[in-house]
Amino acid sequence: MCIFCKIINHEIPSSVIYEDDDVLAILDISQVTRGHTLVMPKKHVRNVLEADEETVQKCILTARKLAAQIVTNLHASGVNILTNCGESAGQSVDHLHFHIIPRYDSSDAIQITFGETEQDLESVRRDILG
Repeated sequence: MCIFCKIINHEIPSSVIYEDDDVLAILDISQVTRGHTLVMPKKHVRNVLEADEETVQKCILTARKLAAQIVTNLHASGVNILTNCGESAGQSVDHLHFHIIPRYDSSDAIQITFGETEQDLESVRRDILG
């Protein structure tokens, strides 16, 4: 059984922020920023690509609601809502979860940068469309 399933089953203690029949949200034990929260389905599914639409919808709507509450109540100036899918993308637990990472200023302990590469966009478009 995965560690998130054990948390969902309350076999491992956690700081629960939200819980309903389908979704659990907890504070991440590795607080990247104050209020860093994980939103996960109670149903075990590996990642967003393998989840059914209803599961994704319930998780992302919960994440959106909690993110607004976190930003307001913790006085954050912004927020990142993200999910990692696969080891190469940084997924370390094989159970779908969305990170809510409140942002306060440029000194936050998280850095998300987008570099540029040279790409033939028409070729990429054709490859995506098959």
